[in-house]
Amino acid sequence: MKTILVIEDNEIIRENLQEMLMLSNYNVITADNGKTGIDMALQHLPDLIISDIMMPGVDGYGVLHVLGKDPKTQNIPFVFLTSKSERSDFRAAMELGADDYITKPFNANELLNAIESRFRKQDIIKKNLTPDLKGLNELMTAVGSKKNLEDLTNESNITDLKKRQILYKEGSHPHYLYYIISGKIKTYKTHEDGKDLVIGLYSAGDFLGYVPLLESNTYTETAEALEDSEVAMIPKKDFEDLVNSNPAVAKKFISLLAKNLSEKEDQLLGIAYNTLRKKVAGALVNLHRKYHKKEDESFLINITREELASVAGTATESLIRTLSDFRSENLIDIENGKIVITNNKKLENLVR
Repeated sequence: MKTILVIEDNEIIRENLQEMLMLSNYNVITADNGKTGIDMALQHLPDLIISDIMMPGVDGYGVLHVLGKDPKTQNIPFVFLTSKSERSDFRAAMELGADDYITKPFNANELLNAIESRFRKQDIIKKNLTPDLKGLNELMTAVGSKKNLEDLTNESNITDLKKRQILYKEGSHPHYLYYIISGKIKTYKTHEDGKDLVIGLYSAGDFLGYVPLLESNTYTETAEALEDSEVAMIPKKDFEDLVNSNPAVAKKFISLLAKNLSEKEDQLLGIAYNTLRKKVAGALVNLHRKYHKKEDESFLINITREELASVAGTATESLIRTLSDFRSENLIDIENGKIVITNNKKLENLVR
């Protein structure tokens, strides 16, 4: 049974709310002022809070402000139930992080529907969403977005990239969040000496380009297709609506986007600290883990030696010498210029 905290200084309204909510199968706790409400919220950690605005001492805005700064309570849905009906009051409440704003006198069904909507939203946030367009669609539906999966993947929002085609360039301003439907994409930075360092590898099911959207900054890397790819473009406005809806939604959304963050960190650490053999083995293992989807088929690496060197963070000549060593050790083979990993297990052991 879910628990609702009601903060209301009017005794009649408070008791009527308590009775109505209890009849709707909710556990209800009450407070007759803002300070007591804060104390009870921190003590009981209710599933939802309903609060008046105009109260003696700490008003409803103060309650929301205090609870919004505490990690234990900042994600609890907060609904204002108040006689203040000016647009400025509504705007102030929503800017503070309120989830809903209902004016008195209120309709019981309106309040119950608002409560159920908030709980559905919380259930989605707590759910282990898949880090793809389906998961994003569920999250957008939960926060009341009018966009859905079909809108995100219609023809006008999809771009087809040819191999080596640039998706976005370092220094340019972001307008979209990108989701890879098919294909492979790399992100890289170009050093002053003209050499490229690959800092990210992406495939179907990955999001990319979200960091500059979060930072309101330009791209710090260039994204280029490693092969023919299909990419969905999610407009910046839809991205901002999700991030700005409330902290809990933003946290969930970012966790969907950054599923490959640890992979990227491991890759960069390997480039910085590993020996040459470890760097090259790490690049091969990383490509195998990222792009080898069919275990019963051989995995061929169909990128140039220059591109593989940039993934490994080493010079092309050094890479070629190391590949030759790996071939003599039966770790890889070369077929028509393409690298075939023949012993991924031993390559993984080299990285450890």
